[in-house]
Amino acid sequence: MFAVQHDPAEPMWRSSSYSSGNGQCVEVAEDPHGTVPVRDGKAAPVGPHLSFGGGAWTSFVAAVRTGRL
Repeated sequence: MFAVQHDPAEPMWRSSSYSSGNGQCVEVAEDPHGTVPVRDGKAAPVGPHLSFGGGAWTSFVAAVRTGRL
């Protein structure tokens, strides 16, 4: 077995817990500059992504969790 090497210059993407393997995949990554990149992992895994400031992302996630969005 071999290990997959990750380029440290690239974000480390992970799937949303809501994706549940149904092919509709929202992916997020952590960025050392304090932004949160978000992309469509199914339609554009190597394409463009949106970037949110850390505070804006935290507010968005909190609103979704409490049902405000």
